[in-house]
Amino acid sequence: MGDREVDQQLVERAQRGDKHAFELLIIKYQRRLARLISRFVRDGAEVEDVTQEAFIKAYRALPGFRGESAFYTWLYRIGINTAKNYLLTFKRRVPTTTMIDSDEAENFEEGALLREVSTPENELMSKQVVDVVNLSLQQLPDDLRIALTLREIEGLSYEEIADVMNCPIGTVRSRIFRAREAIAENLRPLLGTSADNRW
Repeated sequence: MGDREVDQQLVERAQRGDKHAFELLIIKYQRRLARLISRFVRDGAEVEDVTQEAFIKAYRALPGFRGESAFYTWLYRIGINTAKNYLLTFKRRVPTTTMIDSDEAENFEEGALLREVSTPENELMSKQVVDVVNLSLQQLPDDLRIALTLREIEGLSYEEIADVMNCPIGTVRSRIFRAREAIAENLRPLLGTSADNRW
Protein backbone atom coordinates (compact mmCIF):
# COMPACT_ATOMS: atom_id res chain seq x y z
CA MET A 1 0.00 0.00 0.00
CA GLY A 2 1.42 3.38 -1.02
CA ASP A 3 1.68 6.57 1.01
CA ARG A 4 -1.35 8.09 -0.65
CA GLU A 5 -3.53 5.09 0.22
CA VAL A 6 -2.29 5.05 3.83
CA ASP A 7 -2.99 8.78 4.11
CA GLN A 8 -6.45 8.32 2.64
CA GLN A 9 -7.27 5.62 5.20
CA LEU A 10 -6.05 7.87 8.03
CA VAL A 11 -8.07 10.79 6.64
CA GLU A 12 -11.21 8.66 6.44
CA ARG A 13 -10.71 7.50 10.03
CA ALA A 14 -10.15 11.10 11.15
CA GLN A 15 -13.28 12.20 9.28
CA ARG A 16 -15.20 9.62 11.31
CA GLY A 17 -13.88 11.19 14.54
CA ASP A 18 -10.70 9.18 15.16
CA LYS A 19 -8.39 11.87 16.56
CA HIS A 20 -5.47 9.44 16.79
CA ALA A 21 -5.58 9.02 12.99
CA PHE A 22 -5.16 12.77 12.51
CA GLU A 23 -2.34 12.78 15.09
CA LEU A 24 -0.56 10.21 12.93
CA LEU A 25 -0.89 12.52 9.93
CA ILE A 26 0.53 15.38 12.01
CA ILE A 27 3.49 13.26 13.07
CA LYS A 28 4.10 12.19 9.48
CA TYR A 29 3.97 15.68 7.94
CA GLN A 30 4.88 18.10 10.72
CA ARG A 31 8.56 18.41 9.79
CA ARG A 32 7.90 18.67 6.05
CA LEU A 33 5.21 21.29 6.54
CA ALA A 34 7.38 23.28 8.96
CA ARG A 35 10.24 23.16 6.45
CA LEU A 36 7.94 24.50 3.75
CA ILE A 37 6.61 27.25 6.00
CA SER A 38 10.15 28.20 7.03
CA ARG A 39 10.70 29.26 3.40
CA PHE A 40 8.24 32.08 4.08
CA VAL A 41 8.43 32.72 7.83
CA ARG A 42 11.97 33.13 9.15
CA ASP A 43 11.57 33.09 12.93
CA GLY A 44 11.63 29.53 14.31
CA ALA A 45 8.97 30.17 16.97
CA GLU A 46 6.71 31.77 14.37
CA VAL A 47 7.25 28.78 12.05
CA GLU A 48 6.00 26.50 14.84
CA ASP A 49 2.96 28.72 15.40
CA VAL A 50 2.09 28.93 11.70
CA THR A 51 2.60 25.17 11.28
CA GLN A 52 0.29 24.49 14.21
CA GLU A 53 -2.28 26.92 12.80
CA ALA A 54 -2.09 25.18 9.41
CA PHE A 55 -2.80 21.80 11.05
CA ILE A 56 -5.71 23.31 12.97
CA LYS A 57 -7.14 24.71 9.73
CA ALA A 58 -6.61 21.35 8.04
CA TYR A 59 -8.39 19.54 10.88
CA ARG A 60 -11.36 21.93 10.68
CA ALA A 61 -11.48 21.58 6.88
CA LEU A 62 -11.03 17.80 6.96
CA PRO A 63 -14.75 17.02 6.54
CA GLY A 64 -14.57 18.76 3.15
CA PHE A 65 -11.50 16.83 1.95
CA ARG A 66 -12.66 14.55 -0.85
CA GLY A 67 -9.36 12.89 -1.76
CA GLU A 68 -9.19 14.36 -5.27
CA SER A 69 -5.58 15.26 -4.54
CA ALA A 70 -3.04 13.67 -2.22
CA PHE A 71 -3.50 14.63 1.44
CA TYR A 72 -0.07 16.24 1.68
CA THR A 73 -0.72 18.29 -1.48
CA TRP A 74 -3.92 19.57 0.12
CA LEU A 75 -2.05 20.17 3.40
CA TYR A 76 0.77 22.05 1.62
CA ARG A 77 -1.79 24.34 0.01
CA ILE A 78 -3.23 25.10 3.44
CA GLY A 79 0.29 25.62 4.81
CA ILE A 80 1.27 28.07 2.07
CA ASN A 81 -1.96 30.02 2.43
CA THR A 82 -1.60 30.12 6.21
CA ALA A 83 1.99 31.41 5.90
CA LYS A 84 0.96 34.06 3.37
CA ASN A 85 -1.95 35.18 5.53
CA TYR A 86 0.33 35.33 8.56
CA LEU A 87 2.81 37.52 6.69
CA LEU A 88 0.06 39.77 5.34
CA THR A 89 -1.30 40.22 8.86
CA PHE A 90 2.08 41.55 9.95
CA LYS A 91 2.66 43.38 6.64
CA ARG A 92 5.78 41.38 5.81
CA ARG A 93 7.00 40.40 2.39
CA VAL A 94 7.10 36.67 1.75
CA PRO A 95 10.82 35.80 2.06
CA THR A 96 12.68 32.76 0.84
CA THR A 97 15.38 30.70 2.42
CA THR A 98 18.71 32.35 3.05
CA MET A 99 20.74 29.16 2.94
CA ILE A 100 20.86 26.16 0.69
CA ASP A 101 22.52 23.20 2.37
CA SER A 102 24.38 20.49 0.49
CA ASP A 103 21.37 18.13 0.54
CA GLU A 104 19.20 20.77 -1.08
CA ALA A 105 21.96 21.49 -3.58
CA GLU A 106 21.39 18.02 -5.01
CA ASN A 107 17.93 19.17 -6.13
CA PHE A 108 19.10 22.33 -7.88
CA GLU A 109 20.39 22.19 -11.42
CA GLU A 110 23.35 24.26 -10.28
CA GLY A 111 23.90 21.71 -7.50
CA ALA A 112 27.09 20.42 -9.11
CA LEU A 113 28.60 23.85 -8.55
CA LEU A 114 27.58 23.80 -4.89
CA ARG A 115 28.81 20.25 -4.19
CA GLU A 116 32.45 20.76 -5.20
CA VAL A 117 33.88 22.72 -2.28
CA SER A 118 37.33 21.18 -1.81
CA THR A 119 39.32 24.36 -2.52
CA PRO A 120 39.10 27.91 -1.17
CA GLU A 121 38.29 29.15 -4.68
CA ASN A 122 35.43 26.67 -5.00
CA GLU A 123 34.16 27.56 -1.52
CA LEU A 124 34.10 31.24 -2.48
CA MET A 125 32.38 30.41 -5.77
CA SER A 126 29.85 28.24 -3.94
CA LYS A 127 29.04 31.01 -1.48
CA GLN A 128 28.63 33.50 -4.31
CA VAL A 129 26.37 31.12 -6.23
CA VAL A 130 24.25 30.53 -3.11
CA ASP A 131 24.01 34.27 -2.48
CA VAL A 132 22.96 34.96 -6.08
CA VAL A 133 20.41 32.13 -6.06
CA ASN A 134 18.90 33.28 -2.76
CA LEU A 135 18.78 36.93 -3.83
CA SER A 136 17.23 35.88 -7.15
CA LEU A 137 14.60 33.80 -5.31
CA GLN A 138 13.74 36.74 -3.05
CA GLN A 139 13.20 38.97 -6.07
CA LEU A 140 10.88 36.55 -7.87
CA PRO A 141 7.12 37.19 -7.79
CA ASP A 142 5.34 34.98 -5.25
CA ASP A 143 3.81 32.63 -7.82
CA LEU A 144 7.18 31.89 -9.45
CA ARG A 145 9.00 31.51 -6.13
CA ILE A 146 6.38 29.15 -4.68
CA ALA A 147 6.32 26.98 -7.82
CA LEU A 148 10.12 26.69 -7.90
CA THR A 149 10.38 26.04 -4.15
CA LEU A 150 7.77 23.27 -4.31
CA ARG A 151 9.52 21.66 -7.28
CA GLU A 152 13.21 22.03 -6.45
CA ILE A 153 13.22 22.01 -2.65
CA GLU A 154 10.10 20.08 -1.69
CA GLY A 155 10.37 17.71 -4.65
CA LEU A 156 6.69 17.83 -5.64
CA SER A 157 5.64 16.73 -9.12
CA TYR A 158 4.11 19.19 -11.57
CA GLU A 159 0.70 17.65 -10.93
CA GLU A 160 1.08 18.07 -7.17
CA ILE A 161 2.22 21.67 -7.58
CA ALA A 162 -0.78 22.35 -9.80
CA ASP A 163 -3.01 21.01 -7.00
CA VAL A 164 -1.23 23.07 -4.35
CA MET A 165 -1.30 26.27 -6.41
CA ASN A 166 -4.77 25.58 -7.82
CA CYS A 167 -3.74 26.19 -11.43
CA PRO A 168 -3.21 24.15 -14.63
CA ILE A 169 -0.03 22.08 -15.08
CA GLY A 170 0.94 24.25 -18.06
CA THR A 171 0.93 27.29 -15.79
CA VAL A 172 3.14 25.45 -13.29
CA ARG A 173 5.62 24.53 -16.03
CA SER A 174 5.67 28.12 -17.26
CA ARG A 175 6.23 29.51 -13.76
CA ILE A 176 9.06 27.10 -13.02
CA PHE A 177 10.67 27.81 -16.40
CA ARG A 178 10.45 31.58 -15.86
CA ALA A 179 11.84 31.26 -12.32
CA ARG A 180 14.77 29.14 -13.50
CA GLU A 181 15.48 31.53 -16.35
CA ALA A 182 15.49 34.52 -13.97
CA ILE A 183 17.97 32.76 -11.68
CA ALA A 184 20.10 31.64 -14.64
CA GLU A 185 20.18 35.22 -15.93
CA ASN A 186 21.52 36.42 -12.58
CA LEU A 187 24.09 33.59 -12.44
CA ARG A 188 25.48 34.19 -15.96
CA PRO A 189 27.89 37.00 -15.00
CA LEU A 190 29.24 34.96 -12.09
CA LEU A 191 29.62 31.76 -14.11
CA GLY A 192 30.73 33.43 -17.32
CA THR A 193 28.06 31.76 -19.44
CA SER A 194 26.25 33.24 -22.42
CA ALA A 195 22.50 33.56 -22.85
CA ASP A 196 22.40 30.59 -25.25
CA ASN A 197 24.29 28.40 -22.74
CA ARG A 198 22.21 28.05 -19.60
CA TRP A 199 25.08 26.82 -17.38
